[in-house]
Amino acid sequence: MKIAIVGLGYVGLPLAAALAKHFKTIGFDIDAPRIEELKRGHDRTGELTEKELSASGLEVTNSLEALKNKDVYIITVPTPVDDYNKPDLTLLEKASRMIGEVISKGAIVVFESTVYPGVTEDVCGPEIEKTSSLKSGVDFFLGYSPERINPGDKQHTIHKITKIVAGQTPEITKKLAHVYGKITEIFEAKSIKTAEAAKVIENAQRDINIAFINEITAIFHKEDISIYDILEAARTKWNFLPFSPGLVGGHCIGVDPYYLADYSEKMGHHPEVILAGRKINDAMAVFFSKLAHEELQKVSPSKKGLKVLICGLTFKENIPDLRNTKVVDILKDLESRGYEVDVVDPHADVQEALSFYGISLKNWKDLGTYDCIIGAVPHKEFLSLTKKNFKDLGTSHCVIMDVKNMWKDVDFPENFKKVSI
Repeated sequence: MKIAIVGLGYVGLPLAAALAKHFKTIGFDIDAPRIEELKRGHDRTGELTEKELSASGLEVTNSLEALKNKDVYIITVPTPVDDYNKPDLTLLEKASRMIGEVISKGAIVVFESTVYPGVTEDVCGPEIEKTSSLKSGVDFFLGYSPERINPGDKQHTIHKITKIVAGQTPEITKKLAHVYGKITEIFEAKSIKTAEAAKVIENAQRDINIAFINEITAIFHKEDISIYDILEAARTKWNFLPFSPGLVGGHCIGVDPYYLADYSEKMGHHPEVILAGRKINDAMAVFFSKLAHEELQKVSPSKKGLKVLICGLTFKENIPDLRNTKVVDILKDLESRGYEVDVVDPHADVQEALSFYGISLKNWKDLGTYDCIIGAVPHKEFLSLTKKNFKDLGTSHCVIMDVKNMWKDVDFPENFKKVSI
């Protein structure tokens, strides 16, 4: 069986490397520099080491010709939202049409991208038909197996998670169970729409749970009661869910609920809980920047010349992924209030930060002194900061905003003000 993986990002590359140990597998990406890096053994996402890439025997290419005559095509391209938070299926549609140019009779096309129910069969299938002159369900077959990769998570890797599979027919489902079953545990969903729905609710559920914690963070802050102290106590109950406050970005949790909400509207139901969760989480960046601003006003009401350092730009700790990071919203809000803001992040790519957001990242050695230091992302490098580090970085009345409670045990210099969250 010959397999092609289309899209070699955080999802596609680990999957391709795993399958390559059992099947003749080729990985495809339109990003030529990405392909050259992978050929040299470098994975910029940090998901695979050079040794793991080499051991997999995976072939990678950006040549469309190399995708011909494959039995299974697995599509792992991103499915973002547009400026109005509506599903943007552009990349998925382009990938479908591209596969239509190379597909042969009898092939299976599997989609892993997050979508709402019906997209695989009602959108992707027809797009393949347009360029292939083949009939979906007759000449080629569709499948869906939602991705569950958590960037930077070395515990829940592709080999340790249950993979949902669903095919256009029971026979296709069994074939997909055979393929994915070589690398991990399998659950056969009742239908493609069932599998699509399961995926889109997984991250929506997490988003809502985090939104609850974020909302009570704002509530208890008014009484100056630390949410982290509250959570430490509440977690002693066996069935309390261990979520924590923070910024909800990234490609999945900050996006998938909008796919579910859009689908809900199409079905004639207004999704109140889903959208309420999104509204709360999207507002947290301004909540944190406002807290810092209020403390800085106490230091210097004029705000003239005040400088802020934000530690961390990626959407989560210890990875280079900048997609949909909400740290940018903190920066923008502070700049709109008149502050000069620097950002340092040892994991983010300097060029990506500049091209994605227009942010020029600072090197640690080039940092100055700051009136406020915001711990936005708990990278391991920031966890090790000491009293001396803060004394060197902060002015005499520096404000500390610790979003993720990573500096809870630091003995800050005298006259430093830590904002309680």
